[in-house]
Amino acid sequence: METEKTDISKAEEFKQLANEAFNARKYAQAIDLYTQAIELNSRNAVYWANRAFAHLRLEEYGSAIQDATMAIEVDPKYSKGYYRRGAAHLGLGKFKDALKDFQQVKKMCPNDPDATKKLKECEKAVMKLKFEEAIAAPESQRRSVAESIDYHSIDVEAQYSGARIEGDVVTLDFVKKMMDDFKNQKCLHKRYAYQIVLQTRELLQALPSLVDITVPDGKHFTVCGDVHGQFYDLLNIFELNGLPSDDNPYLFNGDFVDRGSFSLEVILTLFAFKCMAPSAIYLARGNHESKSMNKIYGFEGEVRSKLSDTFVELFAEVFCCLPLAHVINSKVFVVHGGLFSVDGVKLSDIRAINRFCEPPEEGLMCELLWSDPQPLPGRGPSKRGVGLSFGADVTKRFLQENHLDLVVRSHEVKDEGYEIEHDGKLITVFSAPNYCDQMGNKGAFIRFEAPDLKPNIVTFTAVPHPDVKPMAYANNFLRMFS
Repeated sequence: METEKTDISKAEEFKQLANEAFNARKYAQAIDLYTQAIELNSRNAVYWANRAFAHLRLEEYGSAIQDATMAIEVDPKYSKGYYRRGAAHLGLGKFKDALKDFQQVKKMCPNDPDATKKLKECEKAVMKLKFEEAIAAPESQRRSVAESIDYHSIDVEAQYSGARIEGDVVTLDFVKKMMDDFKNQKCLHKRYAYQIVLQTRELLQALPSLVDITVPDGKHFTVCGDVHGQFYDLLNIFELNGLPSDDNPYLFNGDFVDRGSFSLEVILTLFAFKCMAPSAIYLARGNHESKSMNKIYGFEGEVRSKLSDTFVELFAEVFCCLPLAHVINSKVFVVHGGLFSVDGVKLSDIRAINRFCEPPEEGLMCELLWSDPQPLPGRGPSKRGVGLSFGADVTKRFLQENHLDLVVRSHEVKDEGYEIEHDGKLITVFSAPNYCDQMGNKGAFIRFEAPDLKPNIVTFTAVPHPDVKPMAYANNFLRMFS
């Protein structure tokens, strides 16, 4: 009995420390401390719900759902369990599941104005989803929006003072002027925005799903991770490492958009460099280059606000053309998320993926975009609720079977902007410093020099940006939780 009392008291101490870590935005540390509290007293619903909240902050929605469900099992009358689970379902775009949880919160707290507000927003989101599903044309009847646009026929007003493309060729002078305009929060004329996006579509459509990159001896190549709409930090990368060119080539490894509120400026800049010099910049798809993510995390709202509904559809189409992975000099495998739920996947299997679609919820394409490494060997469920976690043995076998040396991936915030794992065989690189203006992390990029391709990692801190908050254009409902 005495031991039990001691355990309960110690658990409370760990909870207090965890709360302090959470308030200091040290979410991984908070998770460890809540875990220690749970190990001492697993019958306290608050510990499970608090740990779920920390997982939410790290976008580990799968783990958040598991913890919130445990909170509900421990205490079915604890409304925060349903609240946290609803928020996690929402993060995955599962509006109908979220609605059930918020209906339960409302039932338990009928006079809570916050619960009422969230339920109304959730009902609105589900209604909108049903309406969109009802009016959507069947896949077989859908026409490409890109093929219906003739940008040559769009007039540019005489008073427009922004960057202009003369004829059909995107030049460095144009890209520099456009970036400067963006820096000063000026818009690009829709004629030129159409031109850039349509020309990029043509270039991407012609590429295989797995792109081979050759870096000649004595030359270098830079790999960047997630940028997430942080345009001013993208400019800083170019300041530190030079603009993309045939002599200074880059690979941006997915998640160009969402979260940050300058996603349109980021994507048009990257696409413009692709048009200017296709071998100066390579672009890979991330899990956020998809309709479902863009609908929730801000890109769709931003494009609608700054351009039009037609551009929303056009970007969705072009994102389906982005390659899924790259191999540098037959040695370094670069992918947004990670590896697979089965052994024996060959590079030829990745090349053979038909990528011209929205990402499926399972299979090789889904795993390339969503998976994460784990410290334990073997495979485990994903913290995110999509894809899986894979250990060092999985990485080692994949590299051996495909005669490769290293996996480079992105997809996860890292305090230092990068992390080396799996006995040095896997590097995570993340290029959005102080992610969402609140994580306090550094950003990083990796420079490889041929022939040895030894990774040289450069880290950097966030730079100031205009006072437009992250998620400014996001789904109203999700913004309540950020």
